[in-house]
Amino acid sequence: MSTAATPRPAGVEPARSSDEHAPIEAQRARRRNPLARPDRLLAGVLGGGFLALTIPLAVLLPSDRAPSALVVAGLIAAYAAAFRLDFEVGTGFAVPTELVLVPMLFILPLGWVPLCVAGAIFVARMIDGARRALHLQRTLLGIADAWYVLGPVGVLAAAGATTPRLADWPIYAAALLAQFLVDFCATAIRGKVALGISPREQFRSFAPVWLMDSALAPVGVAVAATSGETSYAFVLALPLVGLMSLFAREHRSQIDRTLELSHAYRGTAYLLGDVVEADDAYTGSHSRDVVELTMQVAERLQLNREELRQAEFVALLHDVGKVRIPNEIINKPGPLTPEERGIMSAHTIEGQRMLEQVGGLLGEVGRLVRSCHEHYDGSGYPDGLAGDGIPLVARIVCCCDAFHAMTSDRSYRKALPLEVAVEELRKNSGTQFDPAVVEALVANVG
Repeated sequence: MSTAATPRPAGVEPARSSDEHAPIEAQRARRRNPLARPDRLLAGVLGGGFLALTIPLAVLLPSDRAPSALVVAGLIAAYAAAFRLDFEVGTGFAVPTELVLVPMLFILPLGWVPLCVAGAIFVARMIDGARRALHLQRTLLGIADAWYVLGPVGVLAAAGATTPRLADWPIYAAALLAQFLVDFCATAIRGKVALGISPREQFRSFAPVWLMDSALAPVGVAVAATSGETSYAFVLALPLVGLMSLFAREHRSQIDRTLELSHAYRGTAYLLGDVVEADDAYTGSHSRDVVELTMQVAERLQLNREELRQAEFVALLHDVGKVRIPNEIINKPGPLTPEERGIMSAHTIEGQRMLEQVGGLLGEVGRLVRSCHEHYDGSGYPDGLAGDGIPLVARIVCCCDAFHAMTSDRSYRKALPLEVAVEELRKNSGTQFDPAVVEALVANVG
């Protein structure tokens, strides 16, 4: 098994974590938190069920293998070391334990393998707990996380495959598939009962895990092929485990750097948002509310991860240029004069300039901020863009911005009722607003 996939808990909005590695960041936080009560109960049930099956299996399954205590301890230590080399991918992590599991299946008595794997996982989790990379309560999951090993043990025992041979590759393929199936079923039960995640949603997180298992299993078979000459054959896999340790450490460092940069951008964006709020209370709180609407609509329209991140920042900063507009114009209790309207209309250009001075991601956001008052029929400002010529993120923010403005108290009028605001959206669909965005927003607020 090279997996410990971690599904996203129910109720967590993916759009609020629009960065590529945000699910990994959330996973790290969960690992340091204690187990919730449903997870503790399920860990007890799954762990108890595992022991109820594997203890009799270790006693009753016949075998002529008699490895020394040193070999058994070495395999458990090697498996624990490999289990700690987690490659963070998607919403879970993959570990290169297949390099040790396959030799285990041909060196140890088959009935011993499940208990040895469970013991290795428990040792690995205890080490992580001692290093404060994992909450100690989560060491309880060690036994519950070992169910997958019953798949290959069952297939090899049923087929009577005791010696690794190339001719038996169909049996090994079946054993690997059985491992995947049992692993998915055990994890899906936990995800559904404890976290409220459907098996279909969890299925996607297993793809990179199964890919790593499939790539490393043949290497494990090659190492196991020498086990007939010596029970210490598994030592041949240790240099590769060490090499993958370097890769895992570098991979984690890259993710850390990406997260730090993302936090810096987000911190800068929210700092600018605070500046807007300090300058004008309505504009600041309005921007935060528009973020919520925008992200909900962006989810409904199935924007990709990069677009979701842009949408969050654009919604937050779409009014940032107003800090350079006199407050007497922004808060004027009545219609603006043509001259005042011209000054107000310049706030999108000012916002772009401010964000381009920051540079990087916010520089890209500035281009989108500039287009947040363009109209679908080309009658907006400042560039008169129309239709698909307006970036989709800007079209979403434009619609959400207008809807929130209509349903909020302003200096010159009271908030409109929800049904009146929705009617206005539909009336201006295809002229001021993108029809698809209007329908997505109405479906969300309705």
